[in-house]
Amino acid sequence: MTLPSRIPGPPAALANPSLLPPDDAAEGQAFLEQRGSDQDGLVSVGGRHLRGGPQTLPQLADPALPSFSGRVRQGFGRGAASYETQARLQQGVAWRLGRLCRDLPLPAGPCADLGAGSGLLSRALLDQRPSLAKPPLQLDLCPELLAHNPLAGPTTAPWDLNRGLPPQLRDAGLLLSSFALQWLDDPMAQLAHWAGRLAPGGWLALAVPVAGSFDTWQAAARAASVPCTALPLPEADGLIEAAIRAGLEGPRAERLRFSQAPRDGLATLRLLSSLGATASRQPPLATGQLRRLLAHWPAAPLRWEVLVLVGRKAGGAPSLPAAPSPPYGPPC
Repeated sequence: MTLPSRIPGPPAALANPSLLPPDDAAEGQAFLEQRGSDQDGLVSVGGRHLRGGPQTLPQLADPALPSFSGRVRQGFGRGAASYETQARLQQGVAWRLGRLCRDLPLPAGPCADLGAGSGLLSRALLDQRPSLAKPPLQLDLCPELLAHNPLAGPTTAPWDLNRGLPPQLRDAGLLLSSFALQWLDDPMAQLAHWAGRLAPGGWLALAVPVAGSFDTWQAAARAASVPCTALPLPEADGLIEAAIRAGLEGPRAERLRFSQAPRDGLATLRLLSSLGATASRQPPLATGQLRRLLAHWPAAPLRWEVLVLVGRKAGGAPSLPAAPSPPYGPPC
């Protein structure tokens, strides 16, 4: 499905329900106002009920984390308290992904939110699909974010997704992920691993920022002749191809482009810092390099390109529900 190349960002749409189609407007407002909570384990779908998921997870996250994983954890830990007040884009994309999952024909098997953070995606799903009486299992590397997640049980263990999925998630009915895959060491390999854990007819639904985002940052780094310390993002085409190779049938792929009002470099970096999204695979810039970067930052909108992908593992019901109308209003 092809969406408009540029659509208004989700913060404006969710703050002003008049920008949404009538059905989506009421539901979007309800999502902003309602914060459901359920602290049990794995969700039961398709008649098979699994209990106690978070309580039985082994503690895989330990002080000897790989260097980059440790920096990711520390960054989001520092930003955990303010994450939801700043993560308007992530909230809007979670709403979109939850809407796409609302009518999926799920097979029996567990459900999990991979890189769940504060639970934005799972709450969006539960708000739009209340037949899921229990929340998806909440997996995340950062205990500070999980502490702000009303769906995470008190003994939920931090989980490093670079190490694969826990054994409880074999033959999963639904695996969800939003704004998490890009932080992993090998996104395409992990996507294939997730697809391999699905039951026949199980669904993988994810949203991930992809290459093409942060073009103003990259332009500033080139003009200033300094390294670009923005996180390298996976290519959308590569992820789609990986999903197909992993056995997902007819994956629906939407490439969404979001633009925020022009921000200078300092405002952009402060926004990312408030989210906790500060980890970089590059060494930090020296003070003089940072000053040159900010001096060359163009007065242009901050842009994100996000891949939304929903696919089914072979062996289940063949039909994919029709895509809902884009919930953020007409193209501009």
